[in-house]
Amino acid sequence: MEIYEMIRQHMTDNVPFAGYIGVELVELNGERGVARLSKRPEVENHIQTMHAGAMFTLGEAASGAAMGGLLADQLLAARPVAANASIKYVKTAKTDIKAIATASIPAEDALKAFHADGKVVFDVHVDIRDADENTCAEMTVAWHIKKLG
Repeated sequence: MEIYEMIRQHMTDNVPFAGYIGVELVELNGERGVARLSKRPEVENHIQTMHAGAMFTLGEAASGAAMGGLLADQLLAARPVAANASIKYVKTAKTDIKAIATASIPAEDALKAFHADGKVVFDVHVDIRDADENTCAEMTVAWHIKKLG
């Protein structure tokens, strides 16, 4: 099993809330994470659009995938924490949605700081889009990753 598939499976197994609402990690590599959520009554709000909490959970999961992909082979030796998050809702989501997350720094810089300092802090930017590729929300998650031990 390749490293990115192992990370995807680890995240799926260890973040049960995201799985509970139906978040599916569909892409994970060294540059970005992509997650998807199908629109259905369980994740809708009172006006039958995607619930804000469901959109937030989707974005946070995608950001975790991007963070995990960035640190890849070091991730099991680390304790990642989403220390802060902000989200701006731009448009109601009336369809399935996907979240595309990218880290604010290159993997090389993150790994360099992780090895030199035993920790690294960076933001992951997330674009949450509907089925027509319209941006419905923009999110930033600040990740703090520290070496174990």
